[in-house]
Amino acid sequence: MTMRADEASPAPRILIYSHDTFGLGHLRRSRAIANAIVACNRGARAMIISGSPVIDRYAFAPGVYTVRLPPVTKFADGNYASLDGTTPLARTVERRAAIIARTDASFAPDLILVDKEPAGFHGELMPVLESASARGTRLVLGLRDVLDDADRLVPEWERKGAAETMARFYDEIWVYGLSRIHEPLAALPMEPEMAARIAGRLIYTGYLRREVPEMCAGREEPAIARGPFVLVTPGGGGDGAALIDWVIAAYETDPGIPLPSLIAFGPFLDGATRDRFAARIDRLGGRIAAITFDSQIEFLMRKAAGVVAMGGYNTFCEILSFDLRAILVPRTEPRREQAIRALAAEQLGLARVLLEADGRAPERMAAALRALPDQSEPSRVLVPGLLDGLDAVGRRVRALSAAGTMGARARAFS
Repeated sequence: MTMRADEASPAPRILIYSHDTFGLGHLRRSRAIANAIVACNRGARAMIISGSPVIDRYAFAPGVYTVRLPPVTKFADGNYASLDGTTPLARTVERRAAIIARTDASFAPDLILVDKEPAGFHGELMPVLESASARGTRLVLGLRDVLDDADRLVPEWERKGAAETMARFYDEIWVYGLSRIHEPLAALPMEPEMAARIAGRLIYTGYLRREVPEMCAGREEPAIARGPFVLVTPGGGGDGAALIDWVIAAYETDPGIPLPSLIAFGPFLDGATRDRFAARIDRLGGRIAAITFDSQIEFLMRKAAGVVAMGGYNTFCEILSFDLRAILVPRTEPRREQAIRALAAEQLGLARVLLEADGRAPERMAAALRALPDQSEPSRVLVPGLLDGLDAVGRRVRALSAAGTMGARARAFS
């Protein structure tokens, strides 16, 4: 979609940076935020800059545009490489930084919302932060509810100079969660003056409520979804093989599990692994079905009797939004983010947790699947402000618009 060069509007323009080095989480969170911003701010435009290789497989609301960065991939040891395997990482970062700078210059945003990484992937956002700060563009850092435990987060953010970058550039820091569940910055060692500056900019929005999107034409769903079923989703699937294997093994072991399961493998699950899982599923006589990917998985979430998931941020928001009974099997490497969130949710009575560290016996998963229909829904627990995140984001965008110069300039974008 192209906007006319002579188009001028008093409505805000929001540039959303999402580095997307692994999985679907950052892209899906940025998409939900962008769609909400244009929905509640008349005439607003949002531009998502993303490194996700599957961004073209998602639909966005009118008024939301996307720019794709050359993708990188993350290894189990925490190191990165260019996704194509041939381009040096430094060269890919250079190309990404140039695209970000060109997009910033042409889109002329009033507000830049950065997802998770204060300086961007390998510092690629720093030139734009410098120029945006100099011209008075509002800068906001958006953080999910949990980053990692202190032992891993502190050395990483000290190495990146993240606290200094936050204090220097960002007008506000939005945490998409509640402090009673987790305080993602509490573990960072900071000088009192810097800590006070950052604390004064910190806003807990609540979690980001999800809605069922407008259905794509010709959408088809598996036959298993016509009746009660359990949805098994490891997100992007790049690190979800253990979860899928555990669920399949439970059905292989226990023929009495009451509900069938639908497994969404995810687009990043290794092809050979997916084929092995499919062969095992075929031998289960229809008790499990599988799909590779569904960009509108909210439809399946709404229909499911329960969910088995790893406990990533977006899936957790969907569990709360659609009031789903859930079994969370969080990963603990290379980050403990999912485990921290899952255990906090279990303490509040929002979900049940199975930790792989306690053993992956098929009987454990089978017992949890048997009990799932009798679990309490999350709505049984009253947590004030739990799902207010998108409303809070919309309010902050309007407030920053009113306080600053957003929309005061004529712009050109093509």
